Amino acid sequence: MDARVQREGDALVFTGPLDREAVPGLWRAIGGAPEVIRVARLQQVESVDSAGIALLAELASRHPEGLVVEGSPPGLSELRAAYRLGDRLRFG
Repeated sequence: MDARVQREGDALVFTGPLDREAVPGLWRAIGGAPEVIRVARLQQVESVDSAGIALLAELASRHPEGLVVEGSPPGLSELRAAYRLGDRLRFG
């Protein structure tokens, strides 16, 4: 499955893998106003690698409270622990 992202209000809904190959296209698809994103819906994400967690952490850094993350695809919890990211993908 190809990686995709769709905006739904203040949420981004991701599908497919969040990996090094997909991240550049996902950034282009996200476009102009990621600072108003409050929720990342990951229920349809196949896997997350370090490039994917970097994309999510960057989005989280643009909101004072971080991101509400819905779903826990393979790789997410391990990378959160490795990079010491909290529940809202903020460093801490």
